[in-house]
Amino acid sequence: MKLILPAVLLLVVAAVAVVSSSLYIVDQKEQAIIVQFGEPIGDVVDTPGLHWKKPFIQEVRRFDKRLLFWDGDVSQIPTLGREFILVDTTARWRIADPLQFLRSVRDENGARTRLDDIIDSVVRDMVSSTELEEIVRSGDWEVDAEQIDDLVLAEREDLDLERPKLGRERLEQEILTRASRLMPELGIDLRDVRIKRVNYIDSVRRQVESRMIAERQSIAERFRAEGQGRSREILGEMQRDLQRIQSEAARKAEEIRGDADAEATRIYGEAFGIDPEFYAFFRTLETYRTLGGNTTLMLRADSDFFRYLEQRAPAHGP
Repeated sequence: MKLILPAVLLLVVAAVAVVSSSLYIVDQKEQAIIVQFGEPIGDVVDTPGLHWKKPFIQEVRRFDKRLLFWDGDVSQIPTLGREFILVDTTARWRIADPLQFLRSVRDENGARTRLDDIIDSVVRDMVSSTELEEIVRSGDWEVDAEQIDDLVLAEREDLDLERPKLGRERLEQEILTRASRLMPELGIDLRDVRIKRVNYIDSVRRQVESRMIAERQSIAERFRAEGQGRSREILGEMQRDLQRIQSEAARKAEEIRGDADAEATRIYGEAFGIDPEFYAFFRTLETYRTLGGNTTLMLRADSDFFRYLEQRAPAHGP
């Protein structure tokens, strides 16, 4: 009895080990291949659920069914116009043929290494044979030249406003087409390739920034010059208007002063005509008032100037 119980336990443990080594579960997002002594056996297992395999001598290699992402390293590439730029690309791919995928690249790490070589090579070839404008502009890029400042057009005579012949979208599509030709032998379905970012290298970017700053400063100087010219024009017009207003005001003042003098003369004439003797007396008194204490006049004794001084009131006796 003592020997039977250990034997039963040993058989149970062995059975559990055999069963656990024979059973495997495939998730709905996975696909599996049975490998025996390093070689794939049978077809791809892509039905979710519980499956059997030979215990101990077979193993399960699992592969993802979902879309996978690839991010390439930022590469420094010269364009057709010899502008050195930094290009950052990304792609989406999936495992289309697990058997071929296993034979060619073994796993996802191996696949990413091959994608690095293939996509980076294609991107470099395409970018180096394409103008920078075609890389950064979209296919439907369009600019109305009438909306651009004339100063900008004058400063940048080489400014290209034509619609791109290729454009970013078609460039990416061409990269995808060329790279996809090498994917079947890897068991990979390359879905799309995208250029995430395009930028100048540091030395070129500094040159571009310096040129942009110089252009902006030149345009600013043009605006300042035009503003100063317009300011002088406005000041000149204001000065002319001021002189015209002052001239008109002086003329109007002279007219008013003349009218006032004429009116005064008329009033004096009317007053003189009413009582000439009183008017002569009043004017003579005003003249007397203007004489100071130290005034000396050389006049004849019978002059009319002393007529009213000589006339004194008669003395009354007691």
